[in-house]
Amino acid sequence: MTVASAPEEPRLTSLAHGGGCGCKIAPGVLSDLLANTAGLPVPADLLVGTATSDDAAVYRLNDGQALVATTDFFMPIVDDPHDFGRIAATNAISDVYAMGGRPILALALVGMPLGQLSTRTIGRILEGGAAACSAAGIPVGGGHSIDSVEPIYGLVALGLVHPDLVRRNAGAEPGDVLVLGKPLGTGVMSAALKKGLLDAPAYAEMLATTTQLNTPGPELAALPGVHALTDVTGFGLAGHALEMARGAGCEVRIDWTSVPVMGAVRALLGQGCITGASGRNWQSYGNAVTLAEGFSDTERALLTDPQTSGGLLVSCAPATVDEVLSVFAAHGFDRAAIVGEVAPKAGPAHLVLR
Repeated sequence: MTVASAPEEPRLTSLAHGGGCGCKIAPGVLSDLLANTAGLPVPADLLVGTATSDDAAVYRLNDGQALVATTDFFMPIVDDPHDFGRIAATNAISDVYAMGGRPILALALVGMPLGQLSTRTIGRILEGGAAACSAAGIPVGGGHSIDSVEPIYGLVALGLVHPDLVRRNAGAEPGDVLVLGKPLGTGVMSAALKKGLLDAPAYAEMLATTTQLNTPGPELAALPGVHALTDVTGFGLAGHALEMARGAGCEVRIDWTSVPVMGAVRALLGQGCITGASGRNWQSYGNAVTLAEGFSDTERALLTDPQTSGGLLVSCAPATVDEVLSVFAAHGFDRAAIVGEVAPKAGPAHLVLR
């Protein structure tokens, strides 16, 4: 489905070389860029920094509070300006929830091609972002804007968490069960939208998924049996599961048939709706993945599909699984599912598909 921002203006997605979290720099390239920053001294109160590629930084303020700080921004994944703003803001706030935090404040990051988009269209993007922040119960307290070649929107998102309840992506333990909160497929759907192949029901499903705030995060972090949390975004399910496995020195095993997928996605894959980011992701980390026999190229593209505002990935003790699923259900996440397990590392691969 194509939703034009205004008859005289170009489609938002036509102004960007990529969209949503598919814009992220590939993990292999990012690793090279950050190589010279490793080993720099950090203060003891920086509880979470760059060491494990986690979702946000966490800085201890006192014995009872730590500040969660993150930022996320990208080019349009959809053409409707209000929807773009909502999706981008929801995605940015997600990183606070993924650390077990509760958001308290946002700052807007805005880069817009002023010669091509009207102030009305840009205003609608900001309104969409503000609507997502309002749904999260936080204000947009300011921000920064520039005139840029491509449209860019996102947030700095700040939150608070008790230092003892911070949940990193690296805390998984052998024997844990993995639960995924949202279905996969936003990268495929964004590729379909650009090709004019996304119908109204599929667009509605994508919008509902990408604007659903990951509010279960703090309640999940408070469960003693929850050992690790992350959200699945631009590196795809494989990339973020690998970060979890590497951080814990374990092997993650994914039961592929149990992974929830949005309804139209596999049909769209069959029509060639695959993002370039999916291939770049595989090139970056494919050597650490063992695929099941007969695993097709299209399924691999879905495994590495960049998710925008994706679901929480939870690693928890088996005895806690029912509580985790109940928390998800109470927050309206009806597609949350058990998708795999954590095991001691038994071979060269950190991620195994079954």
